[in-house]
Amino acid sequence: MALPLTEPNASAEPAARSIARDFLLARLGSLFALVPVGVWTTVHLWNQLAAYTSPQAWQESVTGHRSNAGAALAFTLVLLPLLWHTLWGIIRMVRSRPTVRIGWFSNLRYVLQRLSALGLLLFLGAHLWLAWFRPRFVEGAPEPFAEIAHEMRFHTPTLAVYVLGILGIAYHLANGLWSFLSMGWGVTVSKSGIAWMERVSLLFFFALLAIGWAAIYGLYRAGG
Repeated sequence: MALPLTEPNASAEPAARSIARDFLLARLGSLFALVPVGVWTTVHLWNQLAAYTSPQAWQESVTGHRSNAGAALAFTLVLLPLLWHTLWGIIRMVRSRPTVRIGWFSNLRYVLQRLSALGLLLFLGAHLWLAWFRPRFVEGAPEPFAEIAHEMRFHTPTLAVYVLGILGIAYHLANGLWSFLSMGWGVTVSKSGIAWMERVSLLFFFALLAIGWAAIYGLYRAGG
């Protein structure tokens, strides 16, 4: 007697495709946060330290593009991955919530990562408009050193926004580095490896924070 044929579950294949798609989007979102966005941000903050050398050195290091086309190309290579990461991050914030199962410290890190993301969304939007797009494509010239130095020195809200913005950048990138290597791509999966990565991420946070705040002080000092 022949056994009756059973049809495969019609919802299994779409569900598998949805899981594969979410997995791929999550990996690309975390990858784009680190490369090229994270790398470019770290280099950009380091270049700001040229404020201690001279205004000319800062202009060459930070805004030294030969043409608007070259500047647009360079920023496109960063802005497109940044846009991808931003959209992916917004979707994650809508879909995910803290849970008591992962402990209070992990929940705290989760909340701080989301708060820093919201702050950076506002900070980077304003910074890209005021420091890059408007000077180059509206006013026709890169942002002058004297202007940003003057704002840092004599406009307290600007100084406060940059201080908090650098804090958010340092935390978001450092925590993102930890999650990229431990949870995102599984480079470190053992308890000792995850603990080691937490120490590395903490050192990266303080190093990035020191570089960013030192650059702010260099601009503040030059404004005087």
